[in-house]
Amino acid sequence: MSETYHIPVLRDACLEGLNIRPDGTYVDVTFGGGGHSKALLERLDNKGRLYAFDQDAAAAEQAQKLATYPQFQFIQANFRYIGKFLRLHGVRQVDGILADLGVSSHQFDTAERGFSIRADAPLDMRMDTAAPLTAAEVLRTYSEAELHRILGMYGEVRNAKTLANALVRARQQAPIATVAQLKAVLEKHAPKHREFKYFAQVFQALRIVVNEEMGVLEEFLGQCASLIRPGGRLVVLSYHSLEDRPVKNLIQKGVLFGEPEKDVYGNFYKPFEALHRKPIEADETELAANPRARSAKLRVAVRTEDGVR
Repeated sequence: MSETYHIPVLRDACLEGLNIRPDGTYVDVTFGGGGHSKALLERLDNKGRLYAFDQDAAAAEQAQKLATYPQFQFIQANFRYIGKFLRLHGVRQVDGILADLGVSSHQFDTAERGFSIRADAPLDMRMDTAAPLTAAEVLRTYSEAELHRILGMYGEVRNAKTLANALVRARQQAPIATVAQLKAVLEKHAPKHREFKYFAQVFQALRIVVNEEMGVLEEFLGQCASLIRPGGRLVVLSYHSLEDRPVKNLIQKGVLFGEPEKDVYGNFYKPFEALHRKPIEADETELAANPRARSAKLRVAVRTEDGVR
């Protein structure tokens, strides 16, 4: 696979975390350019199996390059449906699941997709190009209160209320349909010398809403305990605190939010055990080759036998 499409972040650490058995069954729920998948396939024997998910049509094209591997099955679907599609393929439990969350290098670098702040393009931001909602549609139709909420919640924008009001006033004059048009509004409200980070926060908020990223992640994580057999591994790469928090909570507490409920004996259900005390991060060598790995946090967990703690 060409790494110009997508440079796999922490590839070796991900594979080590999966503790791959040559005859095991694995799932890569974020195929992207196939970098992680190809490396995983190379460690499987003829009895092994890899199922890869991605809703992006461009990723489906990349997946065709791995069609020569008889162990490989690509599923063009959102990974929120992981359980449903695995059952359709006769799979009830697997030995490991890998999730590399966020946007692929290819999606960022394809200007017309509208993910990047570096080039002017339509404000699309759909990972599934057949989906109905675009970022431009969000900016056109969402109320000021809704914009305030998503900018604060998903972008952690400090002046979210002020910016939401500015966006509504701006769209009354002309549609905000392109990257340049959005940046023209943002520039007036961005902190001095921190414009790039501010733009990125707003783009992140819009992207999360367009792709329902937090809902998808929560649905996926809610299925992992039943899909991974005892002793199997859950390996998740996240790129911002909103993604990392529910992953961390699932591993440490057995719940995505809040505190676990205990039974009358003080026990609670905790299906995973962290393999490392802290998340793994990219070293300086990888950061030099792939700056997008800078914010990556890798968590690895082992599925416990009974999950009772």
